[in-house]
Amino acid sequence: MNNVTIIRPKKTFSWNDLKEIWQYKELLYFFTWRDFKVRYKQTAIGVLWAIFQPFMTMVIFSVFFGTLLKIPSDNIPYPIFVYTGLLFWQFFSSALSETSNVLISNQSIITKVYFPRLILPLSSVATKFVDFAISAAILVGMMFYYGYAPHLIGLIIIPLLLLVTFMAAVGGGLFLASINVKYRDVRYVLPFFIQILLFITPVIYPASIAGKYSWILAFNPMTGVIQNARAALLGTAPVNWILISISFAVCAVLLIVGVIYFKKVERYFADVV
Repeated sequence: MNNVTIIRPKKTFSWNDLKEIWQYKELLYFFTWRDFKVRYKQTAIGVLWAIFQPFMTMVIFSVFFGTLLKIPSDNIPYPIFVYTGLLFWQFFSSALSETSNVLISNQSIITKVYFPRLILPLSSVATKFVDFAISAAILVGMMFYYGYAPHLIGLIIIPLLLLVTFMAAVGGGLFLASINVKYRDVRYVLPFFIQILLFITPVIYPASIAGKYSWILAFNPMTGVIQNARAALLGTAPVNWILISISFAVCAVLLIVGVIYFKKVERYFADVV
């Protein structure tokens, strides 16, 4: 009698899932490198697109919001003020957008081969770290141009802020990707949602502009990230560890909820994708 082995995803996340992801680390690297190559394949300027997008957005925002509308920028030049916010915002928004569609874009693999499905969203976000590092070169140049030198605390806190942004993008992306498998409305709703979220996140304006209502912005985890990135790198204010703690806690909950829901419905991906 032949033995039949049935591979079935577990409904809950456990330590074994982390061990399994580590066992498939080569596949994680392959997906990450594949996504990075596909994005810039047959492009005229290649990876410079990672610089072009935030730089041109910074120029447009500086003209309209900084020069014409005179939006305050905590007494620092508006271009470097808004670029610091855009650097983290574009990491979050692009990672969230791609992660929400990662199961649909890889449906041919999902329906044929078994592997830990969590690898797909992780590889999608991992490519954004490369884009972030490339885009950060412009910020370094702007800091030299405007005479800003990063403090030691600034260099220490950036990895923490990236971790919070990573958790927010992965947590939200896992939840949306799970829904997107069955309801394809996500691909239409999410871009509009991201545009709205941009204007309730202090990217183009300081959080202090909200006055006594600025505490409301604290519930947006990207507020703590962007505000403290400016504080650490540009010295606009002391680092607000309470705000960082709030952002970290919110993103941790979001990540846990996203992972739990993803694992709960994972067994149905191949059937409905």
